[in-house]
Amino acid sequence: MSLKKIWTHIRTSIRNKLVAGALALIPVVVTYYFLRAFIGYFDRIVSPIIDPYLGFHIPGLGLIVSLLAIYFLGLFITNILGKSLLGFFEKWLNYVPLVRTVYQTIKQVMSAFSFTQTGFERVVFVEYPRKGAWTLGFVTGQSTGMDGTEFIHLFIPTTPNPTSGWALFVPEDEVIPSEMTVEQGLKALISGGALTPPVMKLRRKL
Repeated sequence: MSLKKIWTHIRTSIRNKLVAGALALIPVVVTYYFLRAFIGYFDRIVSPIIDPYLGFHIPGLGLIVSLLAIYFLGLFITNILGKSLLGFFEKWLNYVPLVRTVYQTIKQVMSAFSFTQTGFERVVFVEYPRKGAWTLGFVTGQSTGMDGTEFIHLFIPTTPNPTSGWALFVPEDEVIPSEMTVEQGLKALISGGALTPPVMKLRRKL
């Protein structure tokens, strides 16, 4: 082997190792700085209020206090008075065009992520809107037809906003079970199909 080939091999090996090391290190570094910025954000809000009483600073205390505040806010808006005040606040926002658009968009996205708590039983594949084209369906229930056919009730969300969609009642033998969880199915929809498992139980009908 010539010196040129040896040097090319060494250079390629070094480059590959550097790339592999960088790919392993970058997610760790980004995650560290994200957590640091996330915790620091809440600390900067809460520390000026709490630190004078404590006489010292506790890193991360701001995040804990903020989580407790969010929890109690959740308790408040789930009762009648809280719901009424929230409804009045949202009604007031409707009079502010730009703020209304931003608020409604963010609310729809958050509602999409909360779908994991709506009672979806499982995720299946169903041929829709035509033969040979498969889409994700979320099972919401079952029923039996007059002829004894077992039907499953499906919600077919739109993408990338799964807060709207269609309700289908199809025979159970016409769908393909999916190994995805409800959360994984929603991620696949919101991402436009980018976040899907590499191998799925789809088949091509002949």
